[in-house]
Amino acid sequence: MKLDKIDLKILAALQRDGRMTKLRLAEAVNLSPTACWERLSRLERSGVITGYTARINTDKLARRTTVLVEIMLKSHQQSDFQRFEAAILAEPAIVSCDATGGGVDYILRIVSEDIDAYQRLIDKLLRLDLGIERYFTYVVTKNVKSADPLPSLLPTEDRSATQPM
Repeated sequence: MKLDKIDLKILAALQRDGRMTKLRLAEAVNLSPTACWERLSRLERSGVITGYTARINTDKLARRTTVLVEIMLKSHQQSDFQRFEAAILAEPAIVSCDATGGGVDYILRIVSEDIDAYQRLIDKLLRLDLGIERYFTYVVTKNVKSADPLPSLLPTEDRSATQPM
């Protein structure tokens, strides 16, 4: 699907505030409410917009520890990757998993109650015999930046439209 500058502005505005009214969205992107609604509906139907969620500050709910883990597998057959990925998908504490090219096969982001809970999860993955050859653990001490990539996809002159007002 080809997106124009107005579509990208709609997406950026919704990333900032997914609860904004359609009228406010139309004003933010300088369109009539009807034209804005048609574009929004098209973005939803095409699957560009997959849903609306709330960002939860989990620090307010409970103590937690975030750990990044590099994983290297012993073997690189398709079945090895499938078996590993199926196990990862079943673990709720693993909040993201990226397959990578280069020195490691996967990078995991794990959010657990504490380091002990993290270690119990790693021990479980090792007991499952998923073909993990090596893993490297990095405890996150501070999140410096966490952002959606949309602003970097816009032409330079339009990036200011995606910044918070």
